[in-house]
Amino acid sequence: MGIHKFFMSMNDLERIIRAPGRFKFEEHNVAAHSWKVSQYAMFFATIEENNGATINWKSLYEKTINHDFAEIFIGDIKTPVKHASPELKQMLSHVEEKMMENFIKKEIPQEFHAVFFDRMKEGKDETIEGRLLELADKLDQVYEAFAELQRGNTDVEFLKMYENALRKIFKIPLPKSIAYFKEVMLQDIIAEESVIDVKTMTLKILMEEK
Repeated sequence: MGIHKFFMSMNDLERIIRAPGRFKFEEHNVAAHSWKVSQYAMFFATIEENNGATINWKSLYEKTINHDFAEIFIGDIKTPVKHASPELKQMLSHVEEKMMENFIKKEIPQEFHAVFFDRMKEGKDETIEGRLLELADKLDQVYEAFAELQRGNTDVEFLKMYENALRKIFKIPLPKSIAYFKEVMLQDIIAEESVIDVKTMTLKILMEEK
């Protein structure tokens, strides 16, 4: 037993492709996704901090970097499937938790168990760090979907991904971050040239979510 197995598992995250089974112009893996999420969260945490919030940066980085590690056990299950019913979502979360727990007990040296149990638990919670993780995770869905729509990928899955991620972002209780996203970043997104009319779709969603 040693930390070696944990470090080797990083390679597995590089081989897990997001949105499996769909045609994509550009593939994305879970390891890259986790890194991008940490960057998004760092930026929005800076916005929150600049507006008076207290950020636990250690917690934020641990939550974002590790939030999808359990996918080495069950792979990337598409969001519509995960959220098909509350019961299914709860069952999948339970399976991930138990497999993560068993992995830690088996592969992580005992003197590090407590810290790994804390780092690998579900990170999306009511803390500001948990909300920043939720925002960053959904933002990566926006960018992955937009990149496909921009190139003309007509798979309806990416239209749904883009719309659902936007609607969920607008509901996250981080007023300063969401305002910046709407007023600055989203304006840059819809100003980009796109084969599929992302601008009209985005403006429609903005009006409906007011």
